[in-house]
Amino acid sequence: MNQRFKDLILAAIKQRLSDIHITGGFPLIFRRDGIIHFDKNIKWSHTEIDSMVKEMLSDRQLLTLRKRWSVDFSLSFNQVRARVNTFYTTRGLSMAIRLLPETIPDLNSLNLHPSLAQITKLQSGLVLVCGSTGSGKSTTVAAIIEEINRTRPAHIITIEDPIEYRFKPKKSFIEQREVGIHVPSFNQGLLDVLRENPDVIFVGELREPETIRLTLNAAESGHLVFATLHASDAEDAAYRINNCVTGDNQDVIRYQFASTISWLIVQQLTYIKSVNFRVPVLSILRATPSIQSTIRENKLTQLENIMFTSKNEGMFTMQLYEKDFLASRLSSLIHPHKSFGMGADSSKEKDYVSSLIDPNAIQDVVYMSTIEDAAKTGEALKLTAADEEDQRYLILEEHDMELKDLLAQYDESKEEEMQKNILPKRKS
Repeated sequence: MNQRFKDLILAAIKQRLSDIHITGGFPLIFRRDGIIHFDKNIKWSHTEIDSMVKEMLSDRQLLTLRKRWSVDFSLSFNQVRARVNTFYTTRGLSMAIRLLPETIPDLNSLNLHPSLAQITKLQSGLVLVCGSTGSGKSTTVAAIIEEINRTRPAHIITIEDPIEYRFKPKKSFIEQREVGIHVPSFNQGLLDVLRENPDVIFVGELREPETIRLTLNAAESGHLVFATLHASDAEDAAYRINNCVTGDNQDVIRYQFASTISWLIVQQLTYIKSVNFRVPVLSILRATPSIQSTIRENKLTQLENIMFTSKNEGMFTMQLYEKDFLASRLSSLIHPHKSFGMGADSSKEKDYVSSLIDPNAIQDVVYMSTIEDAAKTGEALKLTAADEEDQRYLILEEHDMELKDLLAQYDESKEEEMQKNILPKRKS
């Protein structure tokens, strides 16, 4: 890996930066305590970035970048971990780098409401943690899961893109899967997980309607399911779930959501001048009969009023949270630098790639008329000697294909080949 890049990451960790942005011919941009800063003394050329990215990416990731024009991946060196998104811009390739904490913070050190500890006792239901990018959703979920890991035996499976926190099994048994490396998609991971006897499931992000549907199915099946969602408030989050599909299926989704939701937390990080750092401000919705009927009947504009009048049941709007909880706790808030350090991989566990699985050759099988035609697409992986001899199949990254479909495709190609060999003989 590029030594200059390594030095930059190590320096960023020492200075407790949260994010770094690198773009060709432009000053380095970094974020500290949520504030953007520029360093005009540090620049990368376009060709330097191209070379650096190529060195970091696996063949599969490079194929994704060429096809999608962006790629997510996690980075690890010298016990340092980072999450990276590489993408095309008018300046060529750019990199957005999020430095990851070396340890999973203790739930009590994150300046969250103490009632969140009750979530660790749940045996089933859906816990949604919502907010904007960089609001600390993943950290909150990781802290709750780590508390479960620390206090009770459970089988925990996470499906993430990419993996942000590495868990070390304590009282619980934890298995982590990264989309694109260990599983083709969130949807496939959710189909798999119900056959893997989990107690707790974490879905890294709800993006697609099918992912939402499968997540609700998992919660409805009696599992404790955590998921994150980009939403600005409880009404927005509920609307995104309730309206992820149309037609008759919408009623099914609403009933599933109403019956499975246990906690819906929305958080944002707010800078407080008196303590000189950012703290999470939450809205907390909890499942009660009135909340469930409101969701079921799709009367989502009423959620805020119910939360406002349900403080005794553990609910808060953000305004109430700041006024009634946060204002009285300013003197006891813990600085984020004391909650966790930045950058090292706390698990110390090395990833193992099974010889039975080639991570560069998964997902979709597409027939090309010849090897030469396939190579012209620019999306083909490197050809093996067997490919050259067979001249039939190339593995591309797109959708799952079942074995029966693959065999049918193979039979069809064999039949076409036989026809080509037979027809000329009939003419002669």
